[in-house]
Amino acid sequence: MSSLQSKIESLLFISAKPMSVKQLADVFKKNDDEIKKAGDELVEKYIEDKRGIQIVKSGTKYQMVSSPENASFVSEFIKDETTGELSRPSLETLTIIAYRGPVAKLDLDRIRGVNCSLILRNLLLRGLVEVYEDKEKGESIYNVSFDFLRFLGVNKVSELPDYEKLHSDKTIDDVLDKDENEKSEQKEEEKTESPEN
Repeated sequence: MSSLQSKIESLLFISAKPMSVKQLADVFKKNDDEIKKAGDELVEKYIEDKRGIQIVKSGTKYQMVSSPENASFVSEFIKDETTGELSRPSLETLTIIAYRGPVAKLDLDRIRGVNCSLILRNLLLRGLVEVYEDKEKGESIYNVSFDFLRFLGVNKVSELPDYEKLHSDKTIDDVLDKDENEKSEQKEEEKTESPEN
């Protein structure tokens, strides 16, 4: 497997939704043809190896999915996962979305200190959160769903306990701003330290 295929495979694994050739090309700074070639080869490789995971292509998008042969086992597991109690990490993530939403996935990851992709996928499957793409920023934005509000018996998120206090709490804003500033400073340092070609 080539290095590019390996990288595409990793991104498809953690992504909660299909990724387009253009998205992948932008991430890896490659042209569309290179991505298509590597992606199509990955699709074929997974089919040949008869793995429990497949990579499927629909139009210009790729997504990692479970193998159709295992559909009955997977659907039974998902049914258990989506009807059972939420795990503590899921509850934490859902609470952040409820009180801070709409919130970008990147900010969720930074607030919790871990990648939330799998948790978000579970919350989406349960119908507790909704996602939309901010095309201007190129980010996934999460908000709680109507089903979440209905389940709690409230008409809007502002009716949640201590909503105003927690929604406008500056502590999280300060942490995110500090994190963003540190990353910007680090990028600037890397630019000044790297020798000119």
